[in-house]
Amino acid sequence: MSVTETYRAARDELLRLRGDHDRAVTEFRWPDLGERFNWAIDWFDAIARGNNQPALVVLEEDGSRAERTFDELATASDRLAAWLGERGVVKGDPVILMLGNQVELWESMLAIMKLGAVIMPTTTALGLTDLTDRVERGGAKHVLCNAKDAYKFDGVPGEFGRFSVGAVDGWEDITGVGADPVPPAAHPGTTPADPLLLYFTSGTTSRPKLVVHNQVSYPVGHFSTVYWIGLQPGDRHLNISSPGWAKHAWSCFFAPWIAEATVVVVNYARFEAGPLLARIREAGVTTFCAPPTVWRMLINADLSAGPGSLREVLSAGEPLNPEVIDQVEAKWGLTVRDGYGQTETTAQVGNTPGSPVKHGSMGRALPGMPVALVDPLTHERVHPPAEGEVCLDLSASPLALMDGYRGDDGRNAEAMAAGFYHTGDVASIDEEGYITFIGRTDDVFKASDYKISPFELESVLIEHPAVAEAAVVPAPDPVRLAVPKAYIALVDGHAPDEATAKSILGYAREHLAPFQRVRRIEFYELPKTVSGKIRRVELRQRENEGTDAHRGTEWRDDQFPDLLR
Repeated sequence: MSVTETYRAARDELLRLRGDHDRAVTEFRWPDLGERFNWAIDWFDAIARGNNQPALVVLEEDGSRAERTFDELATASDRLAAWLGERGVVKGDPVILMLGNQVELWESMLAIMKLGAVIMPTTTALGLTDLTDRVERGGAKHVLCNAKDAYKFDGVPGEFGRFSVGAVDGWEDITGVGADPVPPAAHPGTTPADPLLLYFTSGTTSRPKLVVHNQVSYPVGHFSTVYWIGLQPGDRHLNISSPGWAKHAWSCFFAPWIAEATVVVVNYARFEAGPLLARIREAGVTTFCAPPTVWRMLINADLSAGPGSLREVLSAGEPLNPEVIDQVEAKWGLTVRDGYGQTETTAQVGNTPGSPVKHGSMGRALPGMPVALVDPLTHERVHPPAEGEVCLDLSASPLALMDGYRGDDGRNAEAMAAGFYHTGDVASIDEEGYITFIGRTDDVFKASDYKISPFELESVLIEHPAVAEAAVVPAPDPVRLAVPKAYIALVDGHAPDEATAKSILGYAREHLAPFQRVRRIEFYELPKTVSGKIRRVELRQRENEGTDAHRGTEWRDDQFPDLLR
C-alpha cells in the first residue's frame, strides 16, 4: 500500500470501532508509514485534490463568512509554498506563525509543512519579551504575522525573514502571491523523525518549555483525538481555542481534517454565549469542543432553543465540573464528554462516544496511548483502585509523544525518568480504568495531614451563584500547617463584601467534608497565562509572603461564629 493508503486504513479502523472503546484500545495499532512522510502532501493533498466539500468556514461577528473547499486550500497552499520558497524558506527552517483565526492561518500552516519547514505557532497576545524569547530559543529564521502586529518585532534582535498579511514597510506581503497556477508542491523528503512543530507551553508553574513535535507525533498521533471527539467524515466541527496554542492545532486543524470533516471557526471581539449558540445552530455544527470556562458561561445562557445539529459535545483544557455536565444533559439531552492531553501529547484520556460517563472522571486511556498511573516517589506503576501521576509507558513507544524539550536536558531527564513520560498531573484510577483528575503535582497539598485536591474544592465553590472562578491554594497556618484558601473571581453584580464572603464560606462548609473546608477566601483578580490558565504558583507565592500583602481583603471562617456552630 502507499503511505496514504496505509494512513487511511488505520484511520478507518478507528472510525469503524467508534462506540466500542475496549476493542479500539485492544486492536488499534499505529500505522507504519515508512521512511518518508509529509502530512500536508501525503494526506491533506491526497484527500483535497478535486474535493469541493468545505474544509474551512470562518464566521465573523458582523455576519460575514469566509469559506474554502479542500481543493481551494490545497491549491492556495501550493502557491504560498512556492512563493515562500522563492524567498528563502527551506526545509528545517523554524517559522514563527502569528496569525488569528483567518484563512491565511490555515493556508500558511499547509504551505510551511509542504516546504518541510518547522511551524512555531504563536499567539498574537505576546509582547517584546516573549517574542524575543521565541526567536532566540526557537531559532526562528522567518516570521509571518498580520501587518498590524509587525511593529511588535521592531525591537526583537536577530536576522529573520519578515512576511506579513497586508502591506507594511520592510515586510513582504503574502497577499501579493496572486492566483497564477503553480505545479502541486513537491514532497520535501521529510522523514517521520524530522521536526514539524515547536510549541511553547503556557507556563503555569515555570518558564514556558519549548516542545518539539515531529512529522508524525501530531499528524498521526491525533488519531486518538479523532476517536475521543467521535468525528466522522462530513462532520462540521467547532472548537473554541485561540491560535498559537496546541489545542488549536488539535481540533481546528489536524483532527477534523484527519476525519475529512469541516473546520468551523467563530470569531468575536468579546465572548457572548447567546450569539455563539445561535451560530452553532445556524452553521449546522455537529461536534463542539470548548474549555470549562466557556461551558460555565453557556449554561447560564438560554439553552431552550436546543442543540441544533449537535451530536457530540466535549470539554478540554482543564477538568470539567459535574454540575455543568448535569445542566447540559438536562436541557439538551447530550452528555458533555471530558478529555485530557497536553501540548506534549495528543489526547491521552477521554470519555468516548458510546461509553458510560462517570461524573468527575476524564475517562479512560485512549487507543494507542499507553497510560499508566505511577507512584510519584518510587516511579512504580500503581494498580487500581489507586492514586498516582498520569504517565505514558515509554516501553510501548508512544507515537503521539513529543521528541522532547529543546535545549533543556534537565527537564527532559526529569520528564522521561524511570521509563515513563511524566505529565506532572495526579489522578486516581478505578477498577474499570476510569481516571479522575486530582491536581498538578505542584498544586496538591496537605492540611492537618489530609491530602487536599484544589480541583475538588473549586468544583464545589463555582456552584455558588456568586462565584465565576476559584483557585484554591494552601495558606500557612500555625496549627494545621496549612489550610485551604480560595481566591475568588465574582460573577458580575455580586459585591466583594462581608455578606458575600460569609455566604460562600457557608456554602463550602455545607458541601465539603470537614477536612476539606475552605477556611479563608479573598476576592482577587486571578493571575493567568496568556492562554487563560490560572497561575496558582503566583497565588501560592502571595500566601507565603505573609498576610500583610492582603490584610483587609481576606475573610476567615472564624470571623463568622455562627458558621462554626
